[in-house]
Amino acid sequence: MIGGTKRSAQVLLIGTADTKSPELSFLRDCIADAGGQTVFMDVGVLAPGAYTPDISNIEVAAAAGLALDTIKAFGDENRAMAAMAEGAAALAARLHREGRIDGMLALGGTMGTDLALDVAAALPLGAPKCIVSTIAHSHLVPPERVTPDLIAVLWAGGLYGLNAICRSALAQAAGAVVGACRATRPPKGDRPLIGMTSLGKSCLSYMEALLPALERRGYEVAVFHTTGMGGRAFEALAAEGAFAGVMDFSLQELANHSAGSVVSAGATRLEAAGRRGTPQIVAPGAIDMIDFPAWKPDGKADEAGRGFHAHNRLIASIAATADERRSVARLISQKLSVATGRTAYILPGGGVEAWDRPGEPMHAPDALAAFLQEARRTAPGNIELVEVDAHINDRAFAEKALEIFDRWRMDGAFAAAG
Repeated sequence: MIGGTKRSAQVLLIGTADTKSPELSFLRDCIADAGGQTVFMDVGVLAPGAYTPDISNIEVAAAAGLALDTIKAFGDENRAMAAMAEGAAALAARLHREGRIDGMLALGGTMGTDLALDVAAALPLGAPKCIVSTIAHSHLVPPERVTPDLIAVLWAGGLYGLNAICRSALAQAAGAVVGACRATRPPKGDRPLIGMTSLGKSCLSYMEALLPALERRGYEVAVFHTTGMGGRAFEALAAEGAFAGVMDFSLQELANHSAGSVVSAGATRLEAAGRRGTPQIVAPGAIDMIDFPAWKPDGKADEAGRGFHAHNRLIASIAATADERRSVARLISQKLSVATGRTAYILPGGGVEAWDRPGEPMHAPDALAAFLQEARRTAPGNIELVEVDAHINDRAFAEKALEIFDRWRMDGAFAAAG
């Protein structure tokens, strides 16, 4: 649906005709069977394939400012595919702006996936993006490359040649992207949006008070689950300027990244809003925990004095030491120091998540005190440092955050609501 009018879904189909013509032809037929139409973009750099493209590899290369023969002459497949990715992303963005495509479906191994991620990043939120990949859901894909609304389908059994297994995956992907193109509801932007971070209510619950309070003030609130990909989506949207302001209160992904955990949102977490100048109110929610997959034991979990909490069969946490918390405090301060917009940093003296209260497995008052001391010592001069004698889940914390928000709102820091 574009502009509220239903029509046949227009799908940009991306792949290398020189190596995957049979698979791409099959996808084209599946898209047609589902009621869609394809615009095929060939991003291969070798010989022409059997599937004739609507957008040739020559045009893709030209969109990157290069001749295809020049790219071939690189003699470096990585450099060649990076150039084709640049051209493909530019063309996809233009096709979508012109209303010629509704979404994209890309097919590839590691090379094709690398290119497809750039194309997906060039399309706006709400434009369906589906990648059929031999490395879907793999840790080979860094969090910062994954767009907030990406659909990934594992290309099982499909590295070379069509067979019953890969046909099943390809058909599902075709149906998924056609259905998404028809059902998509891009954000309207009729109310200013506040981006908020949190974990589940059993760990961080301030959003229960903050969300209705912000909605009463005329704002819409999007709460992101900071278990790696949620924080990455938050950063990606902040970088695009999607938020009128942010309440970034769950920074546990920084603790994870600092400790080397795979539950990470990448090295640039807590940077996008500040660099863009978006007003941000920040708090160190859950920085006392380091996550790891519950099904993959972490040797640190057995260390004496380490608190441990198994949240479910997917994710478990160990308590960060005082030194690890000091490191996170310095990291937060360093990231806030580059903020160009209004920034407040709230330090809740009573604790930073539900399981650090007395009697809970993460309770470590000396380690919390070490974090708070280091946070005060390293707080940069460009921010407003606020301390509240309460736990982050206490009503007093939410009230302090709203007090800052309302003061800034009266000063015109946020877009007007209502």
